[in-house]
Amino acid sequence: MEDVRFEEGLKSCMNCGVCTAVCPAAEFYNYDPRQIVTIVQTRDEAEIERLLRSDTIWYCGECMSCRPRCPRGNTPAYVIQALRTLSQRTGLFVESEKGRQQLALKRTIGDNILRTGYCIVPRSVRPDLHPEQGPIWQWIVDNDTELYARFSDVYGKEGAGALRRVDDKTMDEIHRIFEVSGGKAFYDNIEKHSERKAREMGYDGADEEYMMATYTTNSDNHYEI
Repeated sequence: MEDVRFEEGLKSCMNCGVCTAVCPAAEFYNYDPRQIVTIVQTRDEAEIERLLRSDTIWYCGECMSCRPRCPRGNTPAYVIQALRTLSQRTGLFVESEKGRQQLALKRTIGDNILRTGYCIVPRSVRPDLHPEQGPIWQWIVDNDTELYARFSDVYGKEGAGALRRVDDKTMDEIHRIFEVSGGKAFYDNIEKHSERKAREMGYDGADEEYMMATYTTNSDNHYEI
């Protein structure tokens, strides 16, 4: 209730179902944003906790198709964002297959921000994790300096321009922002609960094997039939 996205995203739902009708995720997943908003409006703590433990809240692609189409000005995607954050903070995200993927996101995009200042850079897209890139991608990763130098004079170097190396002062500022804003504690919380769940599942902690399992496991139980 205190999340600003909840305050902005849910004002006066009349349960018309327009959000579900236009939702791309609802087309393919066992997912109905109207039902999620209905559950949240009931304030039934048991039902909300069930959502926090489920795959359901991770199906939304946050495309915001629901936002301009709601006749009451609601944004169900904001409600989903608030539920996701609550699931992450309480550690309930590890109780679902899609929720456990938060560790993979934290260790790829999340850690990459703290390491490079970017969400993603070409050499961070590992060929073994992205077979959809095709066989040429390994060559690109191996020859990135030569290749991207054709597009940017500062690739991997300090200076002004795309793909530059972020200077140490700016990186210190980024780390400080994460510390002060609670981002670092949030990341640590993802790791803590992932470690716990990994051991419950028989892994030797949240190691590379567990991380890869969260990255690749797909039970095929998520789709609309």
